[in-house]
Amino acid sequence: MATQSPFSLLNGLLERFAAVPQPPQWLVHEVQQRLVLFLNHVLIQEKEATDRLLRQRGRIARLQWRGYSMALCVTPAGLLDLASVADLPDLHLEITETSPLALAQVALRGEKPAIRIEGDVQLAAEINWLVDHVQWDLEEDLARLIGDAPAHMVAQAVQRAAQALRLYVGARFAPGRAGGGALSEVAVPGSSAGRTEL
Repeated sequence: MATQSPFSLLNGLLERFAAVPQPPQWLVHEVQQRLVLFLNHVLIQEKEATDRLLRQRGRIARLQWRGYSMALCVTPAGLLDLASVADLPDLHLEITETSPLALAQVALRGEKPAIRIEGDVQLAAEINWLVDHVQWDLEEDLARLIGDAPAHMVAQAVQRAAQALRLYVGARFAPGRAGGGALSEVAVPGSSAGRTEL
């Protein structure tokens, strides 16, 4: 009797979940608003991040995965806000991997997914810098709620669990590409196309 891998079962469940019809627009908007609040909370803690975004104020970046998309506008304060659906983006980022399980595996390995990029190269470079250099300080936020010592213990436990999960995924699944990095195409209107790592 042939046995089926639990990961193929998980992939099937994730595919079915990702294939469900879009949730109501009000729910999508509320989730996106909460995500923007979280991103701004993280950005405020890093002055260089807001300074870099200030240079891009008014620019719009749209992130797309399958049928889901989110457009963010850089505010005059160097933070992010939801852009109007009618506004044309200066930068379009599309995650090319369609499998939710494959995306989860890439994230657990600590790698970036392959992204197709079209538009403003400078805005793409700033977003790439933010992704590489700005991190959420979970311990600091927890310390405000429960105190320094308990926050340190919780943060260490989370780090150990994440490291163990990364090691397991790294040992269980070989990266799909040689070198582990994801190169993406850059197509900029009015200039020659190149390649960048994002």
